[in-house]
Amino acid sequence: MTMVSIIHNPRCSKSRQTLALLEERDCEIQIVEYLKSPLKTNEIEALLAKLGLTARELMRTKETEYKEQDLANPNLSEQQLIQAIVDTPKLLERPIVLANNKAAIGRPPENVLAIL
Repeated sequence: MTMVSIIHNPRCSKSRQTLALLEERDCEIQIVEYLKSPLKTNEIEALLAKLGLTARELMRTKETEYKEQDLANPNLSEQQLIQAIVDTPKLLERPIVLANNKAAIGRPPENVLAIL
């Protein structure tokens, strides 16, 4: 049985679909509701390394908070963007699945199958 973690928002349809896909695969699942238990800086940095993305690429750029905080500003450093995700967890793209020391974003949900 594969042990997986899902960074999950139960109100998000893609997140629910990805969780259902993992359940169908008989995975042992640890659910991290990141809006209730926000990720710390080092956790976001580890996710970025596993995903091979920049902080901005991991952000939901259409959220009101992204615009309100002027996060599209190209002068912001990677650390400033990571801090924005820490401070405003809603900005984090989801769902993210971690398995076998790899990570994948479940958009579409089938993306996560590659790391199981």
